[in-house]
Amino acid sequence: MMQIRVIKIKDQNDAVRHIRKIGAHPQSIRYMSSKTQSLTVKLKGVNSIACNILKQEMLSVGGDVAVSEKVITKDVGKTDCLVIGTLSQIDKLSKKIKRQPLGLDRIGRELKATVDNYQRDRFKFICRKYTLNLSKKTYICGILNVTPDSFSDGGRFFDKKKAIERGLIMQDEGADIIDIGGESTRPGARRVSSKEQMERIIPVIRGLSKRLKIPISVDTQESKVAEAAIKEGASVINDISGLRYDKRMIKVASKYETGLVIMHMKGTPATMQRNPKYHCLIQEIINSLKESIDSALASGVNREHIVIDPGIGFGKTTRDNLLILRSLSEFKSLGYPIMIGTSRKSVIGNVLKKSVDERLMGTAATVVYSILEGVNIVRVHDVAQIKDVVKMTDEIEKTRIN
Repeated sequence: MMQIRVIKIKDQNDAVRHIRKIGAHPQSIRYMSSKTQSLTVKLKGVNSIACNILKQEMLSVGGDVAVSEKVITKDVGKTDCLVIGTLSQIDKLSKKIKRQPLGLDRIGRELKATVDNYQRDRFKFICRKYTLNLSKKTYICGILNVTPDSFSDGGRFFDKKKAIERGLIMQDEGADIIDIGGESTRPGARRVSSKEQMERIIPVIRGLSKRLKIPISVDTQESKVAEAAIKEGASVINDISGLRYDKRMIKVASKYETGLVIMHMKGTPATMQRNPKYHCLIQEIINSLKESIDSALASGVNREHIVIDPGIGFGKTTRDNLLILRSLSEFKSLGYPIMIGTSRKSVIGNVLKKSVDERLMGTAATVVYSILEGVNIVRVHDVAQIKDVVKMTDEIEKTRIN
């Protein structure tokens, strides 16, 4: 009796396994696997005549392009459009338009690059003497705030000895990176001078650097603080301003060959939650991250030293934060590993109506969803508990048909 079902194919490698298993000819496997993956790619501000050409060319290879009705009536000069098709069809489109006018050659190149970025699933994160294989598992970044006023654990580890002890415990609990900050970045937080930040974190980094076997990250916007931390053993710079606050930060990252986490923030911690508004949230964040990445690359930072973070809670409403989580896979279009920090944040409190110390399960839910959307590093307070969540999710994700 014939049996029939819809099967779940996660990516092209998954498709290859399924096609090989039924006994297809080896030479046809890669060709057919590209037909199983369908994508929708949004292009903004395309010449309306070029849109019409794109549509005709995509139709000719079996895909389609959604365009504004005004393109048909020629009532608009530029418009957005959606290219809809399989990987095979999009690849054919890119080749067909690469010698055409109206900017279509550039569109073809960028379309292919974007799709290739989106498909990437193998990343290394190089941070000085450490090389983290982000393709192997989801990494856990443990949060260590050496501050009196952080929104979640402010004051708990303000004492140097307690902070060092907590860092060592997080390593034992399963953290892969320890992120140390000396300035609260909660909404409305006051600025802390670089001198005060260094007084808080340098003794802790000094105490941990010779005892930890994992990288130390310094959470700061100040290049002076970052450089001092690196000299004491830090290997990663986590800059919430996305390299926009202190222009010298890029030079420090390049000089010392550190890992570099580039985050998006709208405004500053003091102002970021004053009615933040976006015209197109995800696109604006992607554009901002790309500008920062381009600046870093132009200054000599190696691409394998860069991780991006869309900045949950930094100049976003609750709805914005939920939309970012729902759209995390779109950030893969940039071609860099992604870190996410949802731990105990207000988006969880607002949805669940829970206080800061009651948000573990909400955090766990966001971590699972983020991993399924392609995130490579999760930044959390509760390392021991989240380690189990990450391990279980990773195990499900990597279990494939033989």
